[in-house]
Amino acid sequence: MGNSICYPSVFGHRVQTIRQRLHIIVSKSEDDETSREGVIGAMKINNVCIMGGSGFVGGHIAHLLTALGISLVIPTRHRERTRELLALPTVNVVKANIHDDAELDRLLVGMDAVINLVGILHGDFTAAHVELPRKIVAACKRNGIARLLHMSALNASTDALSNYLRSKGEGEKVVMESGLMTTIFRPSVIFGPGDSFLNLFAKLTRFLPILPLASPNAKFQPVFVENVAHAYAASLAAPATFGQSYDLCGPKIYTLRQLVKYVAHVTGHHSIIIGLNDSLSYLQALMMELLPGKLMTRDNYYSMKVDSVCSCDGGNNFATVLGISPVALEDAAPLYLARHKSMGYNLFAIGRGGKS
Repeated sequence: MGNSICYPSVFGHRVQTIRQRLHIIVSKSEDDETSREGVIGAMKINNVCIMGGSGFVGGHIAHLLTALGISLVIPTRHRERTRELLALPTVNVVKANIHDDAELDRLLVGMDAVINLVGILHGDFTAAHVELPRKIVAACKRNGIARLLHMSALNASTDALSNYLRSKGEGEKVVMESGLMTTIFRPSVIFGPGDSFLNLFAKLTRFLPILPLASPNAKFQPVFVENVAHAYAASLAAPATFGQSYDLCGPKIYTLRQLVKYVAHVTGHHSIIIGLNDSLSYLQALMMELLPGKLMTRDNYYSMKVDSVCSCDGGNNFATVLGISPVALEDAAPLYLARHKSMGYNLFAIGRGGKS
């Protein structure tokens, strides 16, 4: 179990302010007597490879690290889909298969650190969450790279009920036992511009006048994507975070029903939300698993059996060093959910001849 951290945000702050905060973090870490053999404090991170960097979280981390002057290599199988990253001045987007050892070696030439953000909700969990971290660790060792930051998930455990959380737990074990200078992050659900969480509910409540909701009482503690990006940037060269794992959570706990109702309220949609009992939740997951797109699967259902929440109380050194507050969902979500307000017609509104 990692330290429970409510991470602050860089939302609305200048890059110069971020630089100052990160300088303080690294400076304090350099004075830390627990630094391995007294040499880690001198670590300089100028070149970073971000696995999974073309995804939702990766894009935010890339923007922040680029603003801080760090050169990035971001591998992807579909370079043509990364136009926003291609525009960043210190980013090199490379077409590559990161599951291939030879290509991993090519990507890691000259790198000072690796960030692994790869995660999937459907598909071959073992390949993505266990075998890939093992390959990355081996490639880091072959190429003399000591620093590895790894994205896991809250409640990840080798004995978890769901394949997703179990594979994430196995991947954590690979990273922790690697002998590298590692930091592991275990977020609750992440929200922010471009997310597939609140934006998905906005689309569903737009089109469905009645929304049957599986596992309505499942609990989450959503964390803002900029908080997550800041956590990675702040940890990158900070020895105090080496060998640590951190649970990333926002300031407030919600049930799934509360989150969906909030999204419907913000977007002006009028869906009636019907919470399903446990048996019907499982049945819905089974049925949706068979449909294209797989909005939900039985493995998702099993994951939601464990509340995705963590405690942000008490003394936690990393949050104390950062010294700022987490961004609440209510402060950030309306800014990017607003675009759903005028999109198309709500089925209720069609009968009245008006837009949603």
